[in-house]
Amino acid sequence: MSVVKINVLTVPAEQRETLEKRFASRAHAVENSDGFEWFELLRPVEGTDTYLVYTRWRDEEAFQAWMEGPMKSAHQGGGAQGGERPKPAASGSTLWSFEVVQQAAPKSE
Repeated sequence: MSVVKINVLTVPAEQRETLEKRFASRAHAVENSDGFEWFELLRPVEGTDTYLVYTRWRDEEAFQAWMEGPMKSAHQGGGAQGGERPKPAASGSTLWSFEVVQQAAPKSE
């Protein structure tokens, strides 16, 4: 059964561009991970400073393997070579977890 992980990021207005550029610079970093199914970075449009990072995985084990491998190394200084790690763009983070129990796709005609 597929699982969805949504990282809820609180991002101050002055850090939005930084956050989006960092995600763009890592584009495609997750796509070759075993069990990866989908990724979206969702920008808030009204009344909130909360970004949502949506990923979908074949199962919990695939997500955990990614967290312990590529994700862990990327967050341990994988971006800054020989220098200090850049300050996080988000001021807060929460991880939501869901199991996919129903889904729909557009009908093909």
